[in-house]
Amino acid sequence: MTSNDQPYGAPTGPAADPAADPAADPAAGAAVPGAASLSYPCQACGATVEFAPGSDAMRCPYCGQEQAVTSVPRQVREHSWDELAMLPAKPRGSVPAGVRAYVCPGCAAHTETDDLSARCQFCATALVAEPDATERVAPEAVVPFGLDRNNAREALRKWTSSRWFAPSSLKKVSEAETFKGSYLPHWTYDAETVSHYRGQRGQYYYVTETYTTTENGESVTKTREVRHTRWFAASGTVSRDFDDVLVAGTNHVATKQLDKLTPWPLEEAKPFQPEYLAGFQTVRYDVEPEDGLVTAKERMADVITRDCRSDIGGDEQRVHSVDTRYSGLTFKLMLLPVWFLTYLYAGKSWQVMVNARTAEVIGERPYSKGKIAAAVVAALVVVAAIVLVVVRQR
Repeated sequence: MTSNDQPYGAPTGPAADPAADPAADPAAGAAVPGAASLSYPCQACGATVEFAPGSDAMRCPYCGQEQAVTSVPRQVREHSWDELAMLPAKPRGSVPAGVRAYVCPGCAAHTETDDLSARCQFCATALVAEPDATERVAPEAVVPFGLDRNNAREALRKWTSSRWFAPSSLKKVSEAETFKGSYLPHWTYDAETVSHYRGQRGQYYYVTETYTTTENGESVTKTREVRHTRWFAASGTVSRDFDDVLVAGTNHVATKQLDKLTPWPLEEAKPFQPEYLAGFQTVRYDVEPEDGLVTAKERMADVITRDCRSDIGGDEQRVHSVDTRYSGLTFKLMLLPVWFLTYLYAGKSWQVMVNARTAEVIGERPYSKGKIAAAVVAALVVVAAIVLVVVRQR
């Protein structure tokens, strides 16, 4: 790991100094009229280039010219939890912190959003926010888009084709042009843990019991082996090192749904560069790192409890208490790529998400009552045929 040239969370670029930008007022947390934004002109035709998924280049959507994304001279690094206490408090104001008005370099229109990157609502120019003091924690890493729109559509087509009992018209969804690519913020946490536990170890033993039953109208005495459990007090210590415990940094998407997109190839993460965001929406985090740590510790606790049970051994285990000490706690903010599709079916909106690196697809889908009914009828016919064969053989 290498250190950044600036303290973690410190803004970079022209907009880093509010005094240098009379339009900026990050302390108030209000919308920033005329705030600066980044765009990347095509070296061939002058249009705005966008990041090309699956590459290390930016591509012009008009002439196809590509220009490489210049790598930054640093590595992705973890940040000590102590660093968080040194960062300024997140700005608060009369409107949500971080809301700003982009000035489009193409048509000079203003687009107000709290996203880190977006498109001009008038000419669709790709806009990326310059890092500024409205962000308490700056992104450390990004897993760039690996699937383009066509790849995502193919993944969705396979998903819809494999859905049993889905309406036939659902397959047409894969032909839609309504895909929206977004980077979603996630926190990762590392920790070294030592846990002292108390519980019980259960050992099975068997006792021969005599019982009476009735067979052919007569009372018959029999024996059987009955299993019992003998419990012994147990205590001990387990340790584990956790690496990149992932927690969603946004409440805009249900956590249970995002968890289904795992695992993410976090080892493919690159040091954050705004070029990767060009052409995609990038959601700002609204889950604070302290709140994310609470969730991370809950996930660690599940693993630690399993470790305690394994250490107790025996046939059954009871864990009464676990006291965990954390050390070497680190964190970072990452941006992960997702393709979103929302479609309307039978008057209801359904959402599908595609992991833009692994092509994993998760989402909601309608069910065809006709297909379900046909399947039930077919099953009944099969059962009836089997019964008929059995009856004839008697």
